[in-house]
Formats: sequence, structure tokens, C-alpha cells
Amino acid sequence: MISVTRLNHTEFVVNAELIETIEATPDTVVTLTSERKYVVRESVDEVVRRVLAYKQACQAPFLQQASAGQGDT
Repeated sequence: MISVTRLNHTEFVVNAELIETIEATPDTVVTLTSERKYVVRESVDEVVRRVLAYKQACQAPFLQQASAGQGDT
């Protein structure tokens, strides 16, 4: 989940796994796989950065486990 801001300055959370596209029109429009669209204050680059940070955080425990197990051979 990532936090983004509507044009009226209210924050909300979007499931990053359901984002299909992010485009600048010039406002940033986030489109979900359900075809629901959200116009947000953040730039396209910022939304992408937040999605990448979310995905890295989700994978971190697995990567730590894998690297800890490499010395067990």
C-alpha cells in the first residue's frame, strides 16, 4: 500500500499491486486494474518511487532469509 494525496490535499492509500498505469496529463492519474482512476498531487516519478519502495519492503524479509541461508552448505 502507498499513500498519495488528492488534489484537495486529502491523503489516501492505494494498493500498489493493483496499479496498472501512472500518467501525467498534466495532473498525475493513477489507473487501477479495475479501471478506477485517481488524480493525485504527486508526480509520476514520486508515485513510481513509492511503489518501488513498497515492493522492496515486501521482498526484504525473503531476501534476508535467502542470504542468511547461503552459508549453510
